[in-house]
Amino acid sequence: MELTGLPFLVAVKPPRGSTTVQEGLPEGFEERVKGRGVVWGGWVQQPLILSHPSIGCFVNHCGPGTIWEALVSDCQMVLIPFLSDQVLFTRLMTEEFEVSLEVYREKTGWFSKESLSNAIKSVMDKDSDLGKLVRSNHTKLKEILVSPGLLTGYVDNFVEALQEDLI
Repeated sequence: MELTGLPFLVAVKPPRGSTTVQEGLPEGFEERVKGRGVVWGGWVQQPLILSHPSIGCFVNHCGPGTIWEALVSDCQMVLIPFLSDQVLFTRLMTEEFEVSLEVYREKTGWFSKESLSNAIKSVMDKDSDLGKLVRSNHTKLKEILVSPGLLTGYVDNFVEALQEDLI
């Protein structure tokens, strides 16, 4: 986050064996990002934060609930999947819907701070082709997902199909 040069809020768990998030931060980090970066070690109201107009990008693990919250927000998405279902959701978001970008990983499976920074800068660049593409596609998908009656329509159709099969 520091390398992007952008303001940020990071909500993370403390590293294993640590009691606070600050124990896992690089030396001098808090001083270097003072005034533009906040690292929070507790629970946050993610939907509330994502709906705030000052939040521009959401880096996440691509779990289904997290993706839903991100898709109905105006935030650009950068994805770092860890588990198998998260990898599948990431492919859907990056390759099929083209609404986000996955952080590049080395052959070892690890990603670098430079890869994370580059992914964030790419989706946040309003003038780049990639930034324009994911922003436009995200906006279109969000409009569909928040359209009135979308979810109730699915439930109504499901109930009708069940009734037809039972009668």
